[in-house]
Amino acid sequence: MLLRLASALLLSAFSLSSLAEDDAWLVLQKTAHAARELNYQGVFVYQNGKQTRSVQITHMNNNGQEMARNVVLDNGVQAGQQREVYSQGNNVVIVRPKHQKVVIEKRRGQNLFPAMLPTDLIAIKASYTAHFGALEQVAGRAAQVLDLVPNDAFRYSYRIWSDTEFGLLLKMTLIDNKNQALEQIGFTQISMLNSQDANWFQPKIDVTKSYEMEDKTAVSPVNSSRVYANWMVNDLPAGYTKVDHRALLVPGKAVPVDQMIFSDGIASVSLFIEPMTKGMRPKMGHMLIGSTNICANVMDGYQITVVGEVPEITVMQIAKAITFKKQTASK
Repeated sequence: MLLRLASALLLSAFSLSSLAEDDAWLVLQKTAHAARELNYQGVFVYQNGKQTRSVQITHMNNNGQEMARNVVLDNGVQAGQQREVYSQGNNVVIVRPKHQKVVIEKRRGQNLFPAMLPTDLIAIKASYTAHFGALEQVAGRAAQVLDLVPNDAFRYSYRIWSDTEFGLLLKMTLIDNKNQALEQIGFTQISMLNSQDANWFQPKIDVTKSYEMEDKTAVSPVNSSRVYANWMVNDLPAGYTKVDHRALLVPGKAVPVDQMIFSDGIASVSLFIEPMTKGMRPKMGHMLIGSTNICANVMDGYQITVVGEVPEITVMQIAKAITFKKQTASK
């Protein structure tokens, strides 16, 4: 009888635990959609080591079309010279008044705050466990704390503060395996917008100046039929998949640099591959800058660099998993 009762209590506790985890994923799903669907304006602060940056954001969803403006508010930047980033769908316009430059490019790679979570959480569920934390205040709003805890050593933990009323991501902290905060980004001011007025969605360009246009949309994804080197990564860390591959035209370099991006749904790693040229100094070894791990190596006359806000073991495994096979270039 006692054994049966103990078994029943154990099963009950397991069921409640599973239910609580499912509920946590439901909150995270709401959080992922809220950042893209709500209209809001606020100021958030990004902190990584000694680096701090304040950004004003205005976001609007007009009948399914997202528009956002981010204005960097760093101390020391004169009025009218702040860098501004305008995004509409996959198009991004970066205005740098100080350097008199306008950059047009396609959105690539990681999502921007507060849209840090993908709307499809399947990949994240395979690599993380979600837990409820306490209720706290962020920017004067009630927030539910949730922890994304990795199932292995190939990724960091994420602590997420979700607005209890609207679900908007208010704050996120990146935490290492020693429970130390590596990076933090969160709102200091936030308010919801009721107006559909989009007059704010206009770059503040001084028409009396001559701006230099730099169109990065001209860099197209890598065409495999014209790539003369076949690079393979045969043993990616569990949960990571290749999400992008493109050729970068880097100023001062005669040939494009290959960039591959791998992600587990929230964390991402970039692999850069470039041919060694005469006079180019090879880079070797590992370096940690803030929350970013960098691993560099040289293979078959190519410089290999792996960069990501992930544990050292992750960039090291990707760097070691690269194989090289020469093939004839197509004309």
